[in-house]
Amino acid sequence: MTRTGEEVAAGRGGLWWWGRRRSAALDLGLGIVSMVECAVLGVPFARDAGIPLWAGAAFGALAGSVLVVRRKWPIAVVLVAIAITPAQMGFLLGIVGLYTLAASELPRRIIGSLAGMSMVGMLVVTFVRLKQLGRGSLTIGDWFVPFASIATALGMTAPPVLLGLYVGARRRLMESLRERADSLERELQLLAERAEERAEWARGEERTRIAREMHDVVAHRVSLMVVHAAALQAVARKDPEKAVRNAALVGDMGRQALTELREMLGVLRSGGERVASSAGGLPLAAVGVAAAAAASRAVEEGEGPCLADVEELIGQSAAAGMVVALSVEGEVRAYVAEIEQTAFRVVQEALTNVHKHAAGAKTYVRLAHREEEIAMQVENEPPPEVGAEASARLPSGGNGLVGMKERVVGLGGVFVSGPTEAGGFRVSAVIPAGR
Repeated sequence: MTRTGEEVAAGRGGLWWWGRRRSAALDLGLGIVSMVECAVLGVPFARDAGIPLWAGAAFGALAGSVLVVRRKWPIAVVLVAIAITPAQMGFLLGIVGLYTLAASELPRRIIGSLAGMSMVGMLVVTFVRLKQLGRGSLTIGDWFVPFASIATALGMTAPPVLLGLYVGARRRLMESLRERADSLERELQLLAERAEERAEWARGEERTRIAREMHDVVAHRVSLMVVHAAALQAVARKDPEKAVRNAALVGDMGRQALTELREMLGVLRSGGERVASSAGGLPLAAVGVAAAAAASRAVEEGEGPCLADVEELIGQSAAAGMVVALSVEGEVRAYVAEIEQTAFRVVQEALTNVHKHAAGAKTYVRLAHREEEIAMQVENEPPPEVGAEASARLPSGGNGLVGMKERVVGLGGVFVSGPTEAGGFRVSAVIPAGR
């Protein structure tokens, strides 16, 4: 299994400059072997140099022990190997030192210079040794001495250097791959966190949109029903015929509200089933968000109300006892379904607020079809004295104006609401007429 760079670094725990304990054991083993080799070869060196044999063996052991620090100071190891080359000892020291030097992170010019010095030293020592052998009983041709010297120098120098360069390049490649894997893992974690944040935002957004649609469907119809019920209670004994008409209106509005609710719930149910069947093993939360999105898109893509229904909306308010005046400016034309629905909902919610807070007040609804936008304004006069119509005591959740503003701003428009100087209330909205 491939480990990342952090896992490799965490798994390292060695002595001194060694990253791992087995690296320390390997270097100590090589150092012991090198000490033995140099100590054995130091004996003939001491005999030829005319010094005590123990001194030659001790010198060789000391020189061979330098191999232990090859990972910490590879240059020192190679220099010691070059220095003892004339004594014809330290062959293992030179080979392992050149390999370690070539595999290190040192500049290539330093590696090439030390490798060249080692090869030249080995070439000279071999050439001299073969010449001495040629003067004895052994007969050697003139061509053999330079050939053997060059071959020995290259054989003792080139293979460890080339192997070290290959191992160093491979090690650097593996480190680069580990760093890239760590970077990709961090990026994947960030992407997962951002995806979770986006999913949470989408869930909240869809909940808000569905709540807004439910509010628009229920609030206006039920408000009119409550107003008619209050009027019905007031005139039931005095004017039975009017009471019958009000009761019929209440029934019609209740049926319309139920029909709209059934349509919306049906869209939610069918959207959830379609997403669930196509999602397979998706989590329930993801299916719920997708179903909510499908329902919201279905509501927005043409099955809702439009500007042509504004007159019917005003007629329902007039039937509930409100005096409403509608004025339309500009050339009437069709807009994108979402724009028409938003404009209708703004007028609907504004009329609902008049029923709730200013029952009986005269209201003006203005629509302006301009070249690049559509504007709407609903303004009511101060409410009359408290009478029978105000006894409905309609509750208010305080979310109507917020929902209208969210709708309009979401389409790039401007929404303003507030009391007028005359004591009434005004709701104004301008929506860009998107193509």
